[in-house]
Amino acid sequence: MTTQTVVETAPLVPEIPLRLASEVVPLWQATESELEAMGLPPPYWAFAWAGGQALARYLLDNPETVAGKRVLDFAAGSGIQSIAAARAGAAEVTASEIDLFALAAIALNARLNDVHVASRSDNLIGLDEGWDVVLAGDVCYERPMAEAALAWLRRLVARGALVLIGDPGRTYLPRSGLRRVTAYSVMTSRELEDCDVRNAVVWQVGN
Repeated sequence: MTTQTVVETAPLVPEIPLRLASEVVPLWQATESELEAMGLPPPYWAFAWAGGQALARYLLDNPETVAGKRVLDFAAGSGIQSIAAARAGAAEVTASEIDLFALAAIALNARLNDVHVASRSDNLIGLDEGWDVVLAGDVCYERPMAEAALAWLRRLVARGALVLIGDPGRTYLPRSGLRRVTAYSVMTSRELEDCDVRNAVVWQVGN
């Protein structure tokens, strides 16, 4: 495998440079074969997914959403939402990822953007540490993950947290209990998605 990481910008969020995979297909093919044999997780950190881009764009355009607040970026991937929250003036940003490779990528990307992002490698589903805002980009691609995460996120909303989901129409996005905040057309790659442009929606979770 010859895939390397290069500094690129996501189409919807050109203000935030990221270290992303230079070649998409070889990395996923390696994940399906070599990496799976070694017990390594899929490299979700290596791409700026549409839902994460939508959340990042929304925060940069509406900084009052997170300014001065404690923010959790759940399943943070490349860290684009975390970086946007820090740029928008959040008092504290924590990126949550169980994949240690993702946390390494988030640290690199935060340093690249000259912002501070704390990290957590434990599974936070079920925990409540008083976050004011919780971000969740592209978390509805598998049923068990989506159901567990949404039940937990609704409990956080019930005690007063603002929870925002960025989603481009993933299969297991709930059909109720969400309020549409805004939407963006996001350029994607057919190597990752089933179309060239995804309609990525920012949703506010209700309880």
